[in-house]
Amino acid sequence: MNDILSKLAPPAGSRKKRKRVGRGPGSGWGKTAGKGMNGQKARSGGGIARGFEGGQMPLQRRMPKRGFTNIFKKEIISINVERLEVFSDGDVVDIEALGKKGLISKVADGVKILGKGELTKKLTVKAHNASDGAIEKIQKAGGSFEQI
Repeated sequence: MNDILSKLAPPAGSRKKRKRVGRGPGSGWGKTAGKGMNGQKARSGGGIARGFEGGQMPLQRRMPKRGFTNIFKKEIISINVERLEVFSDGDVVDIEALGKKGLISKVADGVKILGKGELTKKLTVKAHNASDGAIEKIQKAGGSFEQI
């Protein structure tokens, strides 16, 4: 067993040796070590920052600021009644059930049911809100809507 383990080696060509640069002219990578002529980019840690324009005022600072972010904005997840067809007849459709079926990934500030499409199954839908059309379609199919 030990004999096999001692002979383990990676497949040929799967491991590449590190290129040792700056080790004299005989290596082919001496003197400038593949960095070209001397300058800012040849130095250790050298290079220019993204967006730097040689001291000129950068574009992102020349452009005016626009708009604002409303900190009171509510993020409502909306689902159309046609997507509720994945449930079985007589099911209770609440936030957990919607998550398990993959119809919603998160509940931000609420879930609203909208009225696009048709519903053929009798469902008890529990959500934060629903449009008048959605409630009408749920009740027409024999189900009910409860606001949570």
